[in-house]
Amino acid sequence: MAELITSAANPLVKRMRLLADRKHRRRESAFVVQGIQPVWQAVEAGADIDTLVVAPGLLRHPGAQAMVTAQESAGVRVARLSDGLFGRVADRDGPAGLAAIVRFAPAGLDDLRIEPGSVFAVLHEVGNPGNLGTIIRTASAAGAAGVITVGPSADPYDPAAVKASMGALFTVPVAAVAAAPDFLAWAAANRVSPVATSGRAGVPYWDAQLRPPLALLLGSEGSGLPDDLLAAAELTVAIPMTGTAESLNLAVAAGILLYELPRRRRSASPS
Repeated sequence: MAELITSAANPLVKRMRLLADRKHRRRESAFVVQGIQPVWQAVEAGADIDTLVVAPGLLRHPGAQAMVTAQESAGVRVARLSDGLFGRVADRDGPAGLAAIVRFAPAGLDDLRIEPGSVFAVLHEVGNPGNLGTIIRTASAAGAAGVITVGPSADPYDPAAVKASMGALFTVPVAAVAAAPDFLAWAAANRVSPVATSGRAGVPYWDAQLRPPLALLLGSEGSGLPDDLLAAAELTVAIPMTGTAESLNLAVAAGILLYELPRRRRSASPS
């Protein structure tokens, strides 16, 4: 019978709590995933699973139980926590009894695959990890080729970002670049057209001529895109709005932008 961990002083439990901090995630190149669907997607995507963490009394999903058994048989470490202790380290109410510590290798621009129809979401100094995770999830759903963060940005491996991504973090490449000139040099070298977004742009997004491969640039939640990025873009567009709202939530704006290209492809295809 496998040992049941019941103490909050256990090294594994301490490690899970430490990984809530960005500096520890960077130091270990590891982060925590919680929930049946996100953990399952990590396993199916071939992510580097360090440890599966299970609360036997809470994990009642037969398929998830079978997946844990199969992973353990394949040599993946499985740690079992008491239900009460698991509930104390979980980031949600009513936890399903499954989590994982996953190792990661930070991605760069050269890791991104570029094809003729590729579309990238490029986020300049996005600060909210929930928005970042939601955009990663939307990028997966819309078939985007990747997400790029530019400058000081939220961590895609932050618990809030991981939760909001709902497992899409394991299927969508997420690259980080330190500064805008590095991104622009990559885009020019790979013939990826930068398309900037601004509420002051004169071209409505619906009317814009969009020719992939392209990168949709969105600014931070508060200040939008800086002037140097707006000036460097091949095209600057605005999302048409009516009513009294002056702006959209960043994740909502990204969803509208990312879905326009597949919508156009579908409209152009024969019935």
